[in-house]
Amino acid sequence: MFREVARKKQVISREECIDILRNEKRGVLCVNGDDGYPYGMPINHFYNDEDGHLYFHSGRVGHRNDAIARDARASFCCYDSGVIKPGDWALNFKSVIVFGKIRVVEDHDKAIDISRRLSYKFTRDEGYIEDEVRRSGPAVMVFELIPEHMTGKTVNEK
Repeated sequence: MFREVARKKQVISREECIDILRNEKRGVLCVNGDDGYPYGMPINHFYNDEDGHLYFHSGRVGHRNDAIARDARASFCCYDSGVIKPGDWALNFKSVIVFGKIRVVEDHDKAIDISRRLSYKFTRDEGYIEDEVRRSGPAVMVFELIPEHMTGKTVNEK
């Protein structure tokens, strides 16, 4: 059902994929948008080590929400900042693509917990985080991507 990486020498381990998902702040979430067009959006995310799922916060309305309500299939692409080897110009980076089904987190307490944990990727300012939860928490929506397939590879831009 899912394709494997064509260039086997570039494949990275599952552990490396998870490290990228855990540590990088942003990626691109792709859903089936209006009129059959793909809809990809840059978005920050939280990888939960406890269940292996990815989480995204959202407002309650919009193109993304409508697309997910119609079709739960999604993919998420994330990559690290890469390195340039000494004496070279080409960027070398690692990327991950996760395919799965996405759904709304119905448990509001869990959605708030995930929102807090996501915030820690950006700041350790407890006051700021708690103020955001107090202000935005009642209206927050969190999506959960349940992985069905994940691949990762090293890319050299040369």
